[in-house]
Amino acid sequence: MAKTKSNIQTQSIQKPQLTIANNTKLKIRIDDLKVIEPLTENQKGFFEAYDKSKIMLLHGIAGTGKTYIALYHAIEEVLDKSNNSYEKVVIVRSAVPSRDIGHLPGDEKEKTEVYTEPYVEICSDLFNRADAYQRLTEQKAIQFLITSYVRGITLDNSVIIVDECQNMTDMELNSIITRVGEKSKIIFCGDFRQTDLYKKTDMSGLKKFMRIADMMPSFKTFEFGVDDIVRSAIVKEYILARLQYESTYEAA
Repeated sequence: MAKTKSNIQTQSIQKPQLTIANNTKLKIRIDDLKVIEPLTENQKGFFEAYDKSKIMLLHGIAGTGKTYIALYHAIEEVLDKSNNSYEKVVIVRSAVPSRDIGHLPGDEKEKTEVYTEPYVEICSDLFNRADAYQRLTEQKAIQFLITSYVRGITLDNSVIIVDECQNMTDMELNSIITRVGEKSKIIFCGDFRQTDLYKKTDMSGLKKFMRIADMMPSFKTFEFGVDDIVRSAIVKEYILARLQYESTYEAA
């Protein structure tokens, strides 16, 4: 007996894709954000000055929470729809040690992904969910930029965080600060002692930038020291030992 073809056709049913637009559970709101209190006097000073200052530098040794508290306040302000002052947080970082990043595989997003890890970790902690940074970028509440891509743009209505600024040259710092547009504020985070730039043709511009900033009446600098270390007791003990070594041996 010859086989007959079936007239029954199968239809594939596509499941709707979960996006921020059609699934409110994915959307991050200000109510999801932890309430963070300052742990040291310098952190307290930054918390009190944040609303009044438009240009700030958080400078000092490792483990003092500079990037953490800057990102906390920036996200809080962007997600607070009651003031509508700022549309997004823009995180700017230099691609050190391979500043060019042209030889890395992938597109711009894939090349820069490695540099976003600290902010993924901070956002996960602030919102107690592993996908917080991803969701905030999808909501366009956070934008990440490498210094190679800032020329020619204007950053309006943004809270700009320039992180690891000790790894930026004088011209990079100049390029970033001249990108600040209307209704924006900018926060620099770094420590010139932690620079990864050692070539004579590629030196950190942070010390020069700090001297220029001292001439700006509106510029506010917070200097974080050993007493501000909050990361761990081990980090504090190590930093104290290193400072003692430097004062004993390198000064000789």
